[in-house]
Amino acid sequence: MLSGLLRTLFGERGSVAVVDELDSAIVQELQRDARQTNRELARHLGIAPSTCLERVRLLRARGVIRGYHAEIDPAALNRETEAFISTQIRPLSRDVIDSFKTALIKLPEVIAVYVVAGDEDFLVHVAVQDLDHLHAFLVDRLSRRKEVVSFRSQIVYQSAHKRVHEQLPDA
Repeated sequence: MLSGLLRTLFGERGSVAVVDELDSAIVQELQRDARQTNRELARHLGIAPSTCLERVRLLRARGVIRGYHAEIDPAALNRETEAFISTQIRPLSRDVIDSFKTALIKLPEVIAVYVVAGDEDFLVHVAVQDLDHLHAFLVDRLSRRKEVVSFRSQIVYQSAHKRVHEQLPDA
């Protein structure tokens, strides 16, 4: 009985949140417009508002829905220039990786930090005012860190983002 309940709450994969067809539809609809009321969401999905409210509550409790965010135009925040910086660090240990990641994400220019496989160890997404500020970030902040061995920057000219992520089928 308990194992059936746990599978219902947490899915067949243990802690990985598995969603059914209705949960997937709810998630897609909330990605499209997270500001809609529960009543509007239920109407779009063709379900009772009470069912919708309980499903959203469970999706939040299971960690499928992690939060609701406003999408802001980077230019409105004086962030006209974006770049990805591939960075190699040494020594390559868990402590160094964790402390480097923590230090970088605190910098105001940094949007995201990814630990990656391959020739480089990190992919750092930054957004700054202009190329001069990007250069200053690279020279004055990144290259001065003792664990940084090398880095390469790639300037973003244009980007496209998929705002609604669909559930993929099992392999």
